[in-house]
Amino acid sequence: MNNSTIKIVYCTDDLYGPGGMQRVLSLKASYLADVLGYDVTICLTEEKGRPLFYPLSSKVHVVNFDINFYRMYDHTPFPLKVLKYKLYMRRYKKMLSQKLIELRPDITVSLLRKDINFINSIKDGSKKIGEIHFDKSNYRIFKGPLPAFICNMISRQWMKQLIKQLRKLDTFVVLTNEDLENWTELNNVICIHNPVSFDNIPVHSSSTSKKVIAIGRYTYQKGIDLLLQAWQKVSQHHPDWELQVFGDGARESYLQLAENLNISHSCHLNPPTNKITDKLIESSIFVLSSRYEGMPMVLGEAMAHGLPPVSFTCPCGPRDIIMDGENGLLVENGNIDQLAEKICYLIEHEDIRKEMGKNAIQNIKRFYIKNIIPYWDELFKKTVK
Repeated sequence: MNNSTIKIVYCTDDLYGPGGMQRVLSLKASYLADVLGYDVTICLTEEKGRPLFYPLSSKVHVVNFDINFYRMYDHTPFPLKVLKYKLYMRRYKKMLSQKLIELRPDITVSLLRKDINFINSIKDGSKKIGEIHFDKSNYRIFKGPLPAFICNMISRQWMKQLIKQLRKLDTFVVLTNEDLENWTELNNVICIHNPVSFDNIPVHSSSTSKKVIAIGRYTYQKGIDLLLQAWQKVSQHHPDWELQVFGDGARESYLQLAENLNISHSCHLNPPTNKITDKLIESSIFVLSSRYEGMPMVLGEAMAHGLPPVSFTCPCGPRDIIMDGENGLLVENGNIDQLAEKICYLIEHEDIRKEMGKNAIQNIKRFYIKNIIPYWDELFKKTVK
């Protein structure tokens, strides 16, 4: 079967947000359509009419059911949320089923959003593949206005239901070898890494500026609070260096924390920027302080720009990307003192910093999209055959 006859449908929430999942899907779908000749459709549920955040090939078809699950979470009493969720899910299943039966794809790919709960029951003739952009230990964690032991019970039941659906898939794809080992209940799981979105960077960081950079949402997951505490220790030894953070989300509490730590003069908490390449090239060290990840694309992108990273060994991703002491430094997850120590080490050893940056450029090439997509191409061909 030629690539031009392979029809793929992706199912996810949205493409208007600046998240890693949106970036990866936009990148992969465009490459499959433009370079390999696949017929690609992406089915969305959120905010029809909003512009896409990342570039997407004109050859990729986008269908938006405009169901808007996200809106039901705003200022809605918990019992009403449950009722609305069931009604929204019934509508979504009906609309997606009709669309798949109309399109008759060879393969339907679920990004494990709402559709994973029913996609295996849709009799459209397509093979079903799932891909997850989170690690197992931090997925399907129920958080609600209930006692902790009840939330834990619901989380376990929720995961049990997910496993039941994942077993029915033709293939389930995870992002890291580290996470692959966690899915012991499954025998249909494989690992395909995320690609980095930057390829063959023409200009790299010189690693000479006195700037450290971090990129990530201002949320608990990204650990910006841990980074600020570590930076307080770094700035005491290197007051002439500055930390630049870029990301979306609510910055207010982090700005207050920086003020409380007396680091506002050397720590700048910025909103997202569309000139992130320039910001990376202007910096000398990249820091990842996340408590958990799926596979952090931004880590690979920083390395592609020649920045040596200092990263927590959070689940999952950094251990698959960083070769400790060769192209970056790994830090015990959550260890603020060690994070500060490793940042100081690269600040104080410019020759090692530059050498690690050069190694990072070479090593990260294995995550270029032209080296990652062949794994997907092979999986799709094998699946339809």
